[in-house]
Amino acid sequence: MTDGQNILGGRILVVAFEGWNDAGEAASGAVKTLKEQLDVVPVAEVDPELYFDFQFNRPVVTDDDGRRRLIWPSAVVYGPSLPGRIGEDLAGDAELTVTGDNAGNIFLLLGTEPSRSWRSFTAEIMDVALAADIGAVVFLGAMLADVPHTRPISVFASSDNAAVRAELGVERSTYEGPVGILSALAEGAEDVGIPTIMIWASVPHYVHNAPSPKAVLALIDKLEELVDVTIPRGTLVDEAAAWEAGIDALAADDDEMATYIQQLEQARDTVDSPEASGEAIAQEFERYLRRRGDGRDGGTAGRAPDDPRRG
Repeated sequence: MTDGQNILGGRILVVAFEGWNDAGEAASGAVKTLKEQLDVVPVAEVDPELYFDFQFNRPVVTDDDGRRRLIWPSAVVYGPSLPGRIGEDLAGDAELTVTGDNAGNIFLLLGTEPSRSWRSFTAEIMDVALAADIGAVVFLGAMLADVPHTRPISVFASSDNAAVRAELGVERSTYEGPVGILSALAEGAEDVGIPTIMIWASVPHYVHNAPSPKAVLALIDKLEELVDVTIPRGTLVDEAAAWEAGIDALAADDDEMATYIQQLEQARDTVDSPEASGEAIAQEFERYLRRRGDGRDGGTAGRAPDDPRRG
């Protein structure tokens, strides 16, 4: 696994939010996969009335055994479903399909990005994290970028915590600009002494309307690399292959799209080549930031999230 067992070897809170930070539903999809595989139960939930604008994030109606019920936007913390889970050793006791020495120490935070009162929201989540004795927080995000769907999904990890950077060999973000709720929570966690790391996946912007199982897989692969767990992929591998094949079929009927994808492939191959310098890669990031600043990324939810170097 990783050299970062001191930091990521204890109780870990894995976080993702639907919305601005979730291009291709990749980040939320990764945490939902964990939720399905782990034996977890809700341990805390925010009051939707305090943090959500229901005209922006509307409740949805569903049928529950013949009774129609509303499901409200919210954010829920899940923890291992064991008696006395707060304050006791969890490792090795839960019946988990996720395996590894640290499988029983994973907590999850999944929800919709709040519409208001971010500082109060952050304080409430940090109270939960401290009560659960969380040792580190891993934030998952996904951004739309000029990347081809035919190549491996780019994943970038960063941290504002010097100890995390030293142990895991990740970079410190240099981004300055608008941010999402992940950055607010990351700052709040660091302020109370909980180290954090950001993991971002790059999703092809020309397929922004479709969920990206390939990006979900990339985030899970990176999380598994950093944390001592083995996460079953289920049907994700087949779904990722079908996603890529579907885009191939669309491009085959659209010469302009096919040409554009070829250009992205050439640019990606150049950056990935052994001859590529760190300066060249940095210039690619800077071009992305300038395009986003000009509003050329489309501006829809999930299309302009925190830059991965923000940490």
